Formats: sequence, structure tokens, C-alpha cells
Amino acid sequence: MRALLAIVAIVFAVAVYYVANRPADEVPPAPEATQEAAAGQPSPEPTIGLIDDERIKNAESEPGNWLAFGRTYEEQRFSPLTQINRDTVADLGLAWFKDMGTNRALEATPIVVDGIMFFTTTWSRVYAVRATTGEVLWTYDPLVPREWGRRACCDVVNRGVAVYNGRVYVGSLDGRLIALDAGTGEKVWEVDTIIDRDRFYTITGAPRAAGGKIFIGNGGAEFGVRGYVTAYDAETGDQVWRFYTVPGDPSLPFEHPEMELAAGTWKGGNWWEVGGGGTVWNSIVYDPDFNSVYLGVGNGAPWTRVIRSPGGGDNLFLSSIVALDADTGTMKWYYQTTPGDNWDYTAVQDMALADMEVDGEMRKVLLQAPKNGFFYVIDRSNGKLLRANKFATVTWATHVDMETGRPVENPELDYLEQEQWVLPGPLGAHNWQAMSVDVEAGLVYLPAQDNPLIYGMNDEWKQTGLYKRNPGGWNTGLEFGRIAQLFLDNVDAQPTPKGYLKAFDPLTGRDAWVVEIPHYWNGGVLGTAGGLVFQGDALGMFSAYDKATGEALWQFNTYTSMLAPPITFEIDGTQYVSILTGNGGGDLFSGEAMDPVATPASETYGNYGRLLVFKLGGDAELPIPSPVDKSIPEQQLAEVSEDEIALGERTYNTYCAVCHGLVVRSGGAIADLRRMTAETHQSFNQIVLGGAYAGKGMASFSDVLTEEDAERIHHYVRARAHEDREHSLGNTDDPRLTWLN
Repeated sequence: MRALLAIVAIVFAVAVYYVANRPADEVPPAPEATQEAAAGQPSPEPTIGLIDDERIKNAESEPGNWLAFGRTYEEQRFSPLTQINRDTVADLGLAWFKDMGTNRALEATPIVVDGIMFFTTTWSRVYAVRATTGEVLWTYDPLVPREWGRRACCDVVNRGVAVYNGRVYVGSLDGRLIALDAGTGEKVWEVDTIIDRDRFYTITGAPRAAGGKIFIGNGGAEFGVRGYVTAYDAETGDQVWRFYTVPGDPSLPFEHPEMELAAGTWKGGNWWEVGGGGTVWNSIVYDPDFNSVYLGVGNGAPWTRVIRSPGGGDNLFLSSIVALDADTGTMKWYYQTTPGDNWDYTAVQDMALADMEVDGEMRKVLLQAPKNGFFYVIDRSNGKLLRANKFATVTWATHVDMETGRPVENPELDYLEQEQWVLPGPLGAHNWQAMSVDVEAGLVYLPAQDNPLIYGMNDEWKQTGLYKRNPGGWNTGLEFGRIAQLFLDNVDAQPTPKGYLKAFDPLTGRDAWVVEIPHYWNGGVLGTAGGLVFQGDALGMFSAYDKATGEALWQFNTYTSMLAPPITFEIDGTQYVSILTGNGGGDLFSGEAMDPVATPASETYGNYGRLLVFKLGGDAELPIPSPVDKSIPEQQLAEVSEDEIALGERTYNTYCAVCHGLVVRSGGAIADLRRMTAETHQSFNQIVLGGAYAGKGMASFSDVLTEEDAERIHHYVRARAHEDREHSLGNTDDPRLTWLN
């Protein structure tokens, strides 16, 4: 059981967003389904947030600001500021903090320009604050319908804004791109980016701005959507171009020539009916040297290629880096990191640009550590692969053939007939959490992880050879209904999950140093010329490491797990370091940790979403929270068969576990169903089927669940609660506790 619950989290199944005890500002009045755009209204002349292309290109001349998502267009996330350094970091203290009124994950990178910080929180809300004090200048809430939380695979998160020519641009969870006046927060224009509102599209990534355009992608591959990226005119919101990342129905005209090329690599099947996937939900990078936009493309829908494309093929442009002309959207080149992706190995992880000497020649390179465990160095002028070195434990492939650029898959881990433990799992060897590139040192400071999954084909497909799309749920092609049983049946072969912070040489593939972190799901990274590497981790520690050795020189206990990347800025001669706290995202599935050494802070104390800002000599103090009460109420169990509970387990795993946790053990961000009150038990069907908590993010599931399904889920939840309560009391001889075995 311990091994089962130590398993690394994966992203799967449709979310059940039931959130209890939410702060008041997390439950606004039910909004209208859409808002009218401000199209045609005169735009005020902007006076704040005056960032243009030239200013970002010359960001090194004003290191005190953080002007773009990765600080500069190169997105290296390495700051030249030195006031906070190896010698002074011991005096670093909290300058101020702000509670953001949420118990969900915060993932944003703030933008800091001319003393003002712009950032996002849950439900795509935008804040502008005084960067030295936290004084709120304005806020904007796009009023995302809370029912939309069910459509988000990986929490109701947002990774930030773009600030450009006096406007603040944000993508809302429900698929809108919104332009705000940077000085007032007033809406200037709004466009609907979604091509098919019958499909579960979302936006969680930060827009990018360059060349008078705003670039944005979308999420939703697990639900069965088709990926694309759109460029909009920054001033008017008019669409400039759109690039699809996977082909649609091949009987219809191709939207652009690249789709004809891609369609030839999809063999058989009706992938367009399931969606195809290929969503660009995170990384979009602009390159001023070549006027290119690089897209990091996601996984297929379904994940399993034998269902998606039974005749084989590479399935372009899944799990690829695609270079487009920024003005026209025409493809220049592509490189596919995982041809015919079979494991959810997205290539949407942050990309950085650099000038590096490779094999005695200076090259303009693109650097990426995607989910699949290989670190890629690519000549960004032509897409030529220069290096592909493992940076974590990889079992699905032995190596990348440098002649062909293709990975050499390990045939022993084919899971078509027999389930297999594979590394990395769907959370990847590296996910969206940012890395930092230190060009001078020739190193990348990288949050890495070993996190396995046992992959097994969908039972229905194994029995019939057929797969039917589930419009209201996930469409992976894997068997998640029996995932707990698969774990138990193969627990002896399970690899151990681990987390790391690495100083990694992308050219040699060697580690300069490694810090092992007890939990795998940790935050993004910031490197500085002060000789420091900053990272927040799952245990709640915000740390500064010596970039030469990896030695921890300073730590601050935030009492909350962190995923977001830190940033640093300087105002009036004072350097600051900032980070957002709050856990969740794609790791909600893993649930409560069994190992006390690796227990995330958000499970121990609660998931406090805060903005923290530090400076030398800062003397503010965080309130020290009390540990969360983890007692489980006594359960009133109905007389039901083990078969009924097993059916409830499969339905729970299909629709509920991604948020409420494996075997009904919540990871701290979402309500733990084992601890439901008697009143909630009485209202269970009204919540699950009737949408009684829709305003809190728990939409009705009546489109996919019957009353009988809901009752079975309820029986399973009670059984799991009873089992864990009895175990905590030392009562291990109750016959009801044998059902899971």
C-alpha cells in the first residue's frame, strides 16, 4: 500500500472540482457565460507598461526589470543582478507578502516594469501591485464560469500575462484572450480563441508578445481537442494567422500546406474524431534573430498511438518543436522529440535561446528538456539536432540516434499486450516548471524528476479492438479504471519516485552537481550573477543554492509547497526576489503522501496561495499555521458487495481521482472526500449529478454518470474512508478492509 501511494502523480480522468472551505473571493456570483467584447470602443492612450520589442531586445540594459515571461526574448531566466549574492544572502528576509485568497495552485511568472508587478492567480485573475509594497493598483477578474473547472485537465491555474505597449494580455481558462489597459485594468478588447466550443478547450499558459502580435495556444488534449496556435493583432485583437499542429479530417481541404505534410504521417484510424491532440499549452518563444516563433507541441489524443494511428507513423507535429515565421505563421523547420508519442511526452516545456560554442563553432541554439528525459540542443537557424543527452532516468528509449535524430525505443517496455512500468511517466522527467540557463558557466539549472507510471492499454480496446471517444471525459487509451489494481499487481517492480535540482551540462550530458529533494513535484528555478540558484520545493522551503557547488546557503520556510518560478528585480537600488506559493496542478492525482519525509507542506499545513517578496534586511514574518486536522469521521457503511465497491472504484478513477486523489487521498489542494461531513454525504448525489456546488468549481457530471454510478462512487469513497480510519486506530482485522486486496 505504501508503494502504491508513493507512486508519482499522473494526469488523467475528468476532474471533480468539489472545493470545501474556500475563501470568499474564490466563490464569486455566477457570471454570465460570456462577456461582450469592447470592440469598436476608443482605446485610451496607455501610460503604464510601455514595453515594446526594442525594450525587450535590450533587456540587459535595464536588469532591474523583468520585462517578459523568461525575462528576455531568450527566456533564459538568468538575472545579472548581484546585490543578493553568496556573501549577502544570509541577510535575505521577507519584505512583504500578500494572501491571494486561494487554496489552489499558483504557477505564474510575474512581469515587473517601472515599479509595477503584473501577475495572475487562479481562475485567470490579473493583479497589478506596487512591487515594493504590495499595494494593489487594480485587479481584473474575467469571471470564468466555475463549471469550466471540469474542463481543465490540471487545475484552474494560469502561468502569467504579457505586458506590451501599455496593455496587459491574459488568456482565460475558458479560452478568451483579453487585452487590458496596464494603467487601469480596464478591458480594451476580448476575442474567443476556441474553434469548437463543444470540445473542452482551455488556456492556462502565458501569452507572448512580439512584432505587434500576441501569440497564444490552448490546452485540452486529454479531452480530445485539436491543437493550434493563433497570432492576434496586439492593438485590435484581429486574427493575423493560425497554425494547426495536427491534421484534421483528411477528406476536407488542408488549412495550410504543413497539414498536408503532417497528414501523411498519420496512418489509419479516425484521429480527427477523437481530436488528435498536439495542444501548445505552455511554451511559445519569439526569436528576434530570425523573426521566428518556436512552438512546443504537446501529446496526442489519445495518448496511445495504436488507437490514434493504428497504421503507425510519426504523427506530426505531436511532441515537436516547430519554428514558424512570426509574421505569416509559415513553417520554417520542425524537430520531433518523440515520434509517434505513446506516453504523453509533451514538448511544451520551456525553451531557451542562447549563443553557444558547439564543436568549436559558435551556434545560435535552442535548448529544451521536455518530458521524455532527453535534453536537446538544436541549431535554431535550421532545426539541426546537435545534442540529445539524458538528464534523468529514462527506460522507454536507450538513446537518441544522432544520425537520424530519432530515439531508439526499448521494445521490452511495449505495453500493448502487458502493462509495464515506464520512466518517465506522464508528469515527465521535467514538466512546465522553469529552468534557468547560465551561458557563461555552460550549465542549465534544472528541476528534474524520476516519476514512473504503469502503462496498460484500455480494457475495452483489449477486449474488442474498438475505442469509443468519451465526450465528457478523458481520452487517453490507457486503463485508468483499474489503475490501483495494476499498481498492486506490479508493485515489486515499481521504480522509486525522486526529485532533483541539477546543474546540468547540455553539451556533455554530465551533472556539475545534484541536490536530491525528497518529493518529486517541485518548483521552477532562477539563476543569478550573484552566484545563486533559487528554487521553491514541495516541502515548503524556498532556498538559495551556491551555483558553483549546489550547497544550500539560505532557506525560508513558507509552510506551503511551491511550483511557480522565482523572479528577481531591482527598484531604487534595492534588489528583490519574489515567488508565488501554492501546490496542485498536474499532480493532484498522487494524493496524500505516505512517507513523512516526503510529505508536501501543503498537506501538513494547508495550501496557502501567497505572493512573497524578499530583500536584504527584510523583517516581515509569515503567520505560522497549525497542522491540518487529518482525522477521518466514522463512516456509515451500506451493505454492498465487493463487486459493487470495485465498480465504484473504476468509476471514481475515471472521473474523480485526478482532483480528489488516488484511492481517495487528497493531496491538500482539493477537498478530501474521506473527511466529508454528514451533511455532504446526504447531498452527495445533488452535488455530483445536480451541480449543487457548480459555483465552487464542481460541475454536474450528469452527462456521463447515472444515479447508479454516483451511488457506487459514494460506496467506494465510504469504504476507503473506513479503511483508513480503521488503520489509523490500529484496527486491521475488519473484514471490510480486504476488498482492495
